[in-house]
Amino acid sequence: MKKSKALYLTQAALVAAMYVVLTLVSSAFGLSSGAVQLRLGEALCVLPYFMPASVPGLLIGCIIANFISGAVVWDVIFGSLATLIGAYVASKIKCKYLVPLPTVLSNTVIVPFIVLLFYTPGVKSFWVYLTITAGVFVGEVLSAYLLGMVLLIALDKRKGIFTKKR
Repeated sequence: MKKSKALYLTQAALVAAMYVVLTLVSSAFGLSSGAVQLRLGEALCVLPYFMPASVPGLLIGCIIANFISGAVVWDVIFGSLATLIGAYVASKIKCKYLVPLPTVLSNTVIVPFIVLLFYTPGVKSFWVYLTITAGVFVGEVLSAYLLGMVLLIALDKRKGIFTKKR
């Protein structure tokens, strides 16, 4: 295997592992799923700004975290898809202050439907949907945007670690 492929796979695996661990920490406090979500792992969604390998890493990490946390299959699929969309779009953004935005938006659009359809059976009110959407939005702003920007700014000062030839 070429050195660059091995590095790519290693970076993706490390990002996936970090996402899982951070999400499990959130889960230990009851924050990683439900109508209000504060997944610490979502802060890692700024990593595509620095390294392309983090896009599949975030997808795999989200799939594993959702699976471990006992999410329904549709949550594993579509919740992970929301993270993939956010990470992929973030990888294309050049303005560092906008990098967390795709993750916030994709999760705010997709996750409330999952919660409403699969975790609140029999409750199909527009107001419940708005409440869930607001909860997901606030959680994403706190985890992906606020914590993500702290991580991005800290890493941006050391961005050479992502581009140095080894």
